[in-house]
Amino acid sequence: MFDALGDPNRLRIFTRLCDGGPSSTSQVMQVIPVSRQAVSKHLSMLEGVGLVRSRKHGRERIWTVQTQPLVQAGDYLSQLSKRWDHAVERLRAFVEDPSSI
Repeated sequence: MFDALGDPNRLRIFTRLCDGGPSSTSQVMQVIPVSRQAVSKHLSMLEGVGLVRSRKHGRERIWTVQTQPLVQAGDYLSQLSKRWDHAVERLRAFVEDPSSI
């Protein structure tokens, strides 16, 4: 997921869907200056990692953001942050009093 959002074009597309709600491929194309085929590939990658979902509506695909992967990523980052906080606290304690560890 982080790799998918690491691409500036995919991040712009994802942000557009977050801000603008469900959108057609044509509407998403307005966000980045690339071909329809390139936008479709970016959307497919985002869909492959679970960040968006599509459904057919007439001749268009409508794309919608999926929030669950973001919640999971937030939980992961929160746990990682706590580990780093604990490691920094141990380092601080060691620097202040090396005999405390």
